[in-house]
Amino acid sequence: MPKVIAKDNEPFQVTLRRFKKSCEKAALLSDIKKNQYYEKPTIERRRLLNAAKRKAVKQQRKMARYGRSF
Repeated sequence: MPKVIAKDNEPFQVTLRRFKKSCEKAALLSDIKKNQYYEKPTIERRRLLNAAKRKAVKQQRKMARYGRSF
């Protein structure tokens, strides 16, 4: 858990902004959202496989369009 110590004469809004930025750097919100619901391993595998297929198709379209790899 990120910690932020308020500096002398620092407004609360600035301290809050620093805390939010440190949480974002620690990828806290994305981790919470990812673990919010349990996903069965087979469903997770299927989701990752579909994402890989979409990425491959997109890459093939780019190669066909421009004729070179990226």
